[in-house]
Amino acid sequence: MKRGSEADRSLFLLHFFAFNESVGSLSVPKTLYFLTVNLLDSRSVMGDLGWVAYPKNGWEEIGEVDEDYAPIHTYQVCRVMEQNQNNWLHTNWILTEGAQRVFIELKFTLRDCNSLPGGVGTCKETFNMYYYETDGDEDEAMKESRYIKIDTIAADESFTELDLGDRVMKLNTEVRDLGPLTRKGFYLAFQDLGACIALVSVRVFYKRCPFLVKSLAEFPDTIPGSEASQLVEVVGHCVNNSLPLYEPPRMHCSTEGEWLVPIGKCVCQPGFEEINRSCQVCKVGFYRSLLESLACSKCPPHSVARQTGATACSCEDGYYKIDSDPPNMACTRPPSAPRNAISNVNETSVFLEWSIPMETGGRKDVRYNILCRRVLPDGRGLEECGPNVRFLPRRVGLSNTSVMVADLQSHTNYSFLLEAVNGVSELAKDHAKQYVSLNVTTNQAAPSPVSVVRKGHTGKSSIALSWAEPDRPNGIILEYEIKYFEKEQDSSYTIIKSKDTEMVVEGLKPSSAYIFQVRARTSAGYGAFSRRFEFQTSPYLTATSERAQASIVAVAITLALVLLAVVAGFLHCSSMVTLLCINLTLMCLLLLLLLLRRCGYSKAKQDPEEEKMHFHNGHIKFPGVRTYIDPLTYEDPNQAVHEFAQEIDVSFISIERIIGAGEFGEVCSGPLRLPGKREIQVAIKTLKAGYTEQQRRDFLWEASIMGQFNHPNIIRLEGVVTKSKPVMIITEYMENGSLDTFLKKNDGQFTVIQLVGMLRGIASGMRYLSDMGYVHRDLAARNILVNSNLVCKVSDFGLSRVLEDDPEAAYTTRGGKIPIRWTAPEAIAYRKFTSASDVWSYGIVMWEVMSYGERPYWEMSNQDVIKAVEESYRLPGPMDCPEALYHLMMDCWQRERSNRPKFDEIVCLLDKLIRNPSSLKKLVNSSHRVSNLLVEHASVEGDSGARSQTVGEWLDSIKMGRYTELFMEGGYSSLETVAQMTSEDLRRVGVNLAGHQKKIITSIQEMRVHMNNTNSTVNI
Repeated sequence: MKRGSEADRSLFLLHFFAFNESVGSLSVPKTLYFLTVNLLDSRSVMGDLGWVAYPKNGWEEIGEVDEDYAPIHTYQVCRVMEQNQNNWLHTNWILTEGAQRVFIELKFTLRDCNSLPGGVGTCKETFNMYYYETDGDEDEAMKESRYIKIDTIAADESFTELDLGDRVMKLNTEVRDLGPLTRKGFYLAFQDLGACIALVSVRVFYKRCPFLVKSLAEFPDTIPGSEASQLVEVVGHCVNNSLPLYEPPRMHCSTEGEWLVPIGKCVCQPGFEEINRSCQVCKVGFYRSLLESLACSKCPPHSVARQTGATACSCEDGYYKIDSDPPNMACTRPPSAPRNAISNVNETSVFLEWSIPMETGGRKDVRYNILCRRVLPDGRGLEECGPNVRFLPRRVGLSNTSVMVADLQSHTNYSFLLEAVNGVSELAKDHAKQYVSLNVTTNQAAPSPVSVVRKGHTGKSSIALSWAEPDRPNGIILEYEIKYFEKEQDSSYTIIKSKDTEMVVEGLKPSSAYIFQVRARTSAGYGAFSRRFEFQTSPYLTATSERAQASIVAVAITLALVLLAVVAGFLHCSSMVTLLCINLTLMCLLLLLLLLRRCGYSKAKQDPEEEKMHFHNGHIKFPGVRTYIDPLTYEDPNQAVHEFAQEIDVSFISIERIIGAGEFGEVCSGPLRLPGKREIQVAIKTLKAGYTEQQRRDFLWEASIMGQFNHPNIIRLEGVVTKSKPVMIITEYMENGSLDTFLKKNDGQFTVIQLVGMLRGIASGMRYLSDMGYVHRDLAARNILVNSNLVCKVSDFGLSRVLEDDPEAAYTTRGGKIPIRWTAPEAIAYRKFTSASDVWSYGIVMWEVMSYGERPYWEMSNQDVIKAVEESYRLPGPMDCPEALYHLMMDCWQRERSNRPKFDEIVCLLDKLIRNPSSLKKLVNSSHRVSNLLVEHASVEGDSGARSQTVGEWLDSIKMGRYTELFMEGGYSSLETVAQMTSEDLRRVGVNLAGHQKKIITSIQEMRVHMNNTNSTVNI
């Protein structure tokens, strides 16, 4: 009768539960965040569940109906008045369907033991859940010993007799995960030890990442891995008519059934465009040639696409394109002839000027060629002008509409043909060349400059000069004019004249250098002076006169004869006088050598003229290798801008709002509407009014750098506006702005995997720059931009300009300013910037990212930062930073730059960490992340003293090996004696530098701790 009362009470509870659920008081909102697959749902089973209860008087199955009168099956047990209860309930065999981790959701009610009179001693408020794995349904699945406990289940809320009276039901929901599972299926079992429970429903399910199409890549329905933190990397398949951009698309499936960390993407292949997540063929009259463009474009003017799927449009007859023309450019034709040609003759020079052609052919690369022909003296023919005629700036490929033709013959008739050409003129073989002709007659002109002046005889106060007639005398030479002055005193000069091509200049100072110039005169006037020639007079005491020279020669001959006689006598000397003969011979030889050297010295003093060769720097470009070209190597900086950046018509740009300010002007945003392309949002840098030409060049310099790069992690240059005001640089718009500000606004909001994904993008961009041969010099989180998809892109390629107005962020050296907190020590000390110094800066960026935009080295001054880095101190690990990432930072901060990793190695390492998230679980040791305290570089790798066997090895490990001999001489020959040393002991042995004392004492303290730990372990 007692048992019946308890059963009736439980049955009433279930009736009450069904009633309340039908009116919605117990309904739970359902939100689908991921794809779940049910393996078992007791509420969806029609008919009896067929679960097995043991013993049979324990769990009971109760059949009810829900609000839709559909049958539901629940189990209950309430044997709270009897001791030693052990009631089991086994489910049917559950097939896993390949899932390695499943979730179990239980909904139940549980009676408060305190509300049961007389049952406090035997009543329980928990029950246990077990499982048993098999490869199939077994008859002997009831054996309790085979089951493994999952968890003890307790209720968050239990009900009382009062709740029954008020018709209040407290339904509990508990979810447990189970894995890894290795068999085809399993049983669940519930053990009651004396509780009053109603098991309302049991649902077993697993989560899976659903089929997904992202960035034109298909990712299949994927079952997660077995480990709770494991990410399963899945390589996507590009949809039809698409292909990967840069690298195959990849995503990672988490155990929560979510797709994370997208890498790479697919784009439609040329001839197709993206519509509704698929690639559709371009229609007739449209084309698509570039992977970067999204939509098919209408064929530009004078071109057609007669078939679908066109990757380029063909030009109409009479129109052409060259290989370097962009696909969206109209087909063009050669220009007409220049117009309004005029000439201005000045003696033997002619200035030619003309207007641009009426028809340029639709191109902006119009150039001009000049054909020069001389009329023969008999007037019966023409001949090409010789190589002596000069064209300034050049004869062919002129971009300006004027040219100076110099060094023509005087009193001569010339015919000039002016031709206009453009980029397609070479392709238009059937197109007749268009010329305009000019005929001119030159006047009599002054002679050309004297090319060479030679020095003849030199005296104490005179120098003999000679020279050749000018290459182009342009008439009869009447006289020559010689201008000379003492070196460094050109304000006071003398002019003398000569009818001949030689002259002796007298009245000069001895042993002095003079500058000479010569020019010729005809009836048309004087020509230009020759270039400067430097000659020097002889000193007072040199034998430079003819008589002195003759005396020296005579003495030399005499001594030579004496020497021959001595040698001959030596051959006949007896042994007794041999020594005397030898001494005399040596004296004669010495005297002769002194005289000859004196002669040679006088000759050297004559300072013969030296010819000097000048070389110009240049670039060698190898075919097939894409490298960065420094815009500063161009004579005209505007040429670099136009070569690497696309000119955009200002009418295609709309400025909507101001988003910031730079050194040169405002930074705005707005839409860019290019013909044939979809509208995109862009960032617009403007050059403020009143700029100088140098400021304009500096402003556009960054664009000529950016335009050479094409990578998904490098900020993309859309183009420039230089032909109207204000001058603008147009780049892609990055919605989240700079990385440091973005991280500060979202402190602690990202998972470690997301942060590693950001770092991987930055490293990928820097790998691209390194491969291009470009050194950034200013890599920092403030110069990384973030878009709406959390893709990070390297930006800001103008270090020298940006830092000029920021004295706090830079350390001044003779070569300019550099950002100290982000710069490698060799770059600070020697301005040695390489990809290895960029790797150092990348390590600082890693620290910024993991600390959510904290300022490196906090409020330390720049000088303190330099000193700390030189003494091998490094930034501590940020809070909750994985140890693997901090070790990578420390590798980037190696003092020896050759020991730092390359950017391709960094990308590979980050990819490994993303594929294996469990490697990111171990966090940095707390000793390395003390707030606002630096750590020694060596200490992160472990206790150097613990690994060393000798004093020498220990000192070498902390880079203090220079003190090994001092330690030995002081009697500290073992690590045990070293461990007892104090600061006074260090000074006594000769370690006087405070920084070195601190470093050694810190290592000794670590050594003591290690020794104490080792002794404690041995004693145990």
